[in-house]
Parts: sequence; C-alpha cells; structure tokens
Amino acid sequence: MLTSFRYDLSPTRTEAVVTEFLRSVPPRRSRFLTAVVGFDHPLADVARTVECTVFDDAFGNTGEVMTAEYGPYEARSTFYLVIDRRTARPAGAARSIAGTGAELKTLADAPAHIGRSVDEILDAHDMRDATVWDYATVAVLPAYRGTLTVSSMLYRTFALACLRSGVDHAVTLLDKRAHRNMTLIGVRMEPLAGSAPFPYLGSADTRALNSRPPDYLPDIRRQARNLLRPGHHYAGQIRARGLRALLTRLVAARVAHQIGTGRGLDENIIWAQ
Repeated sequence: MLTSFRYDLSPTRTEAVVTEFLRSVPPRRSRFLTAVVGFDHPLADVARTVECTVFDDAFGNTGEVMTAEYGPYEARSTFYLVIDRRTARPAGAARSIAGTGAELKTLADAPAHIGRSVDEILDAHDMRDATVWDYATVAVLPAYRGTLTVSSMLYRTFALACLRSGVDHAVTLLDKRAHRNMTLIGVRMEPLAGSAPFPYLGSADTRALNSRPPDYLPDIRRQARNLLRPGHHYAGQIRARGLRALLTRLVAARVAHQIGTGRGLDENIIWAQ
C-alpha cells in the first residue's frame, strides 16, 4: 500500500511496476488494456506520472503543482490507466474523484471562477441527493495521440465505472479542446449554473461542466449513427472542410461506435481496485 504519492516515476521504475502488474493478469491478445485501480495501488503512481507529464507539457503544471492541486483528493481518487502491453509502458490515464459538494475538486474550484457558490451549483443541477463524481483528469501521452483506442478506452471505462456505481452526475473542468472532442463523440454537457469559460491552471479557456452518466452510452451510440448519415444533424462541430471534413466525421463515428458499444474494449478492462 502506498503511503505517499509520486508524480515523477522514472521510466525504469514505471516499466518495472507495469511489468509486475502484467505478470499478475491473464494474457490478452490485444495491444492495450485498461487497469482500474484505487489511489493506493502501485499503478496509481504510474497514472499520476502520466497526468503530470501531459499537464506539465500542455499547461506548465509541474509535479509540485499537481501535488498541491490534487493532494486533498488523493484518498477519494480512482485511476484508469491504459497500458501498452508491447512496451510495458503507460499510454494514457484518467482520474475520477468521489465525494459530495466541495469534496469534489471541480465544485471546490469552480465558484471562484464562475461567481456561483457550491450550494447554487448543487441546486441548479438538482445534485443534493445525487451520487456525483468528478471526472478530474484525462491525459494521453504524445506518442499515443494518433492511436484512438487509448482515448476510447479511457472514456468507455469511465462510463462503465459510473454505471457500476450508480453515478447520477459527473462534473468536470475541461479545456476548450477536450470539450470539443468529447462533444463530437456525443457526450452531452452543460455549463455549471450557466457559467462561461475562464482561465484555469494554465488553460486559457476552461469550462466547468455537468453531464449525466446514465445517458453517456445511448447518446454516444446515437452520435455514431448520426455521424454516418449524410446530411444528418450531429452534436459538435467539425471545423475542416471538404474531404478532410468527411474523413474527420468518419473517424469520429468509428470512435463513438467503439465507445458506445464497447466492442474490442470491454474484454480488455481489468477492475483491479
């Protein structure tokens, strides 16, 4: 059991932890698998290191920043780590936080930026007697950003975890690009208490959002169908034009279909909490 948390595992240590984990699970044919682990599992520090690597590169969030920002929430965190079995290295990671009210990072941080109190946010979305999770981080390492399976596994696994735990609402702070990508795969999100975008932790355009996990998979499957229907309305926007727009639409449809159905993904999720 971990007694401290690390955001700076060396590549050698990371590979050793991942290799040890892979030895403990039945072999699989697929290249990638997702491990769902608690905050004190050895793989949790691997996930934290992925978070820090991506967030430091994108927003200047160093290990010290990550420790200060997420330290209060570590004991309520669950991690979703995508592992590349070919290299015994991580490919991407995500984190959810369980709790009520200001025990969730999004609800603790958002009021200072949107001018609404935690109570006002809870009332605006009827969250007071609901089960609410914070989808706190999503991070894919640069080498895997062209491998759509990695992000698909992260989204699919979080959706299934919410269903398994009866989660009614998911709150999150997303930068503009992540918000655009999630909208295009069919996730419906609404601004917390009607809020506008704001700067946050190095991101110039962050949105505080609420979504409904019970609707994720039906909505994503519907989006996949709509993206494949010429002239049919779909959620989100594709900024490209002509052939590039068509190709982007087809790729988005394929990703949404895989996330919505779990085909090729569900058998590679290991619930190791």
